[in-house]
Parts: sequence; structure tokens; C-alpha cells
Amino acid sequence: MHNDYPPIPPERQRALVDFCCRLGLSFHNLSLLDRAFYHRSYANEDAMPQCGNNERLEFLGDSVLGMAVAAFLFVDLPNKTEGELAQIKSVVVSEKVLAPVAVRCGVANLLVLGRGEDLSGGRHKPALLADCMEAVIGAYYLDAGYAAAEQFIRSIIVPEIRFVQSNHGLKDYKTLLQEWYQKKTKQCPRYELVGTRGPDHDQTFSVAVHLGSDSYGPVTGKSKKNAEQRAAEVAYRALVAPERDAERVVRTETPLF
Repeated sequence: MHNDYPPIPPERQRALVDFCCRLGLSFHNLSLLDRAFYHRSYANEDAMPQCGNNERLEFLGDSVLGMAVAAFLFVDLPNKTEGELAQIKSVVVSEKVLAPVAVRCGVANLLVLGRGEDLSGGRHKPALLADCMEAVIGAYYLDAGYAAAEQFIRSIIVPEIRFVQSNHGLKDYKTLLQEWYQKKTKQCPRYELVGTRGPDHDQTFSVAVHLGSDSYGPVTGKSKKNAEQRAAEVAYRALVAPERDAERVVRTETPLF
């Protein structure tokens, strides 16, 4: 299985090793990890079809992720019903959660995309980032086994589970940001449409959010509403997530869902 991978250039090897060191991963076969970052757009354009893509690893990683999260929830929340466990699981394994996790892990920097996909902003597309995160999980499962993959999954997903348990994870980012900012300042965030591009039937909207004298964005979306949500997420994660992480350190009891 591992014999059909092309050689990895030294600079790429160093980037992969750095990725592993930052996340506490121990890969025996870096070529397997490298494959997790190859999007099909590159494989389709590349003159060497043996480079392959990450779709099979993504398929595997999705199942490993689901199993690890389900097993953790089953033990961690013994008093929750099947429906409640399923609701939490559906949120924490979703694109909405996995894409920001992938960004924090540094996935975007290692993605190998086709020229067209890269130029169209593929490196920042939530679906593509979430899929690549699952591919990394699938690669680690194959390389190090289920126990190691489960440990890695818990390291990146349990904080998100705790966030969902506090009920914040079930709200949208505009609501979360507004609640936080109003509590702090008695004011509301202000969203600004910075610009649009593209034909009328396929426009992309650029939006920034202003909190007093501070601004976040602009970020893009396929609708003004989507762009506002993404701008709110950028601001919320920059301002509120550090506070939330600090609270987790001192929390001694599991909050109610």
C-alpha cells in the first residue's frame, strides 16, 4: 500500500514533520500523511496520476472520527439519551466545527491543490478543510492504529464537545458575538459590506465586522448573510475563544448540555 507514493521533497518533509510535532503526532510513514493533503483538483491536473488524492483517507477518517466521538460521549455522558448524544455528535463532527479545527492545526498551509482550485480560494473553503482534517485522521489511523488516532481526536475535539455542552455550539456566531459584545459594552456589532464581485447570478460578498474601533475581516461568502456569519466567527474566535479556554482550565464539573 505504501510503495506507490512518489518521493517527498526535503522542504515538504520538514513541513510535514513540523506539523506532526505541533500536534503531537508520530507518523512512521510520512508519505501516508502527505497523501492526506492532496486534493483531487491537483491529482486531476497533475501529469503524474500516481500522486493520487485524499478522498479514500477522508472516507476512512470520517468513520474513525465518528467512532471516537461516539465512544467518548457514551462514557462521558452516562445520563444522556441517545437523541441527546446524537445531537452533540452531529455538531462536533460537522464541517462548521472541523474547518476551524483544521485551520488551527495548520492544515491550510499543507494543502496541495490544483491551480484553479487554489486561485478560487480553495485553501480557505470550509468543506475542503474539514475533508482534509478527516483525511489526516484516516492516515493516522492507518499508520499508528486506532488508540493513537482516538487520542489525537480527543485532543482536538473534546474542547469542542465542551463548547457544545455549554450550549454555545448550538447557536450561530452572529448571535454569540452579539450576546458577548452587548454584555461587555451594551452596544451591537456593526457589519459592513465591503464589496461584491462576480456576475449577478454568482456573486461573492465581502463583509467586515466592527466592534468599536476594532475591525475583523473582511471575509467572503456566497451570500451577505453567510459572509456576516463568517466575519462574526473570526471576531468571536479571536476575542471570546481565549476566555472560554481559560474557563475550561478551572472548570471542575461537566456543564449541563
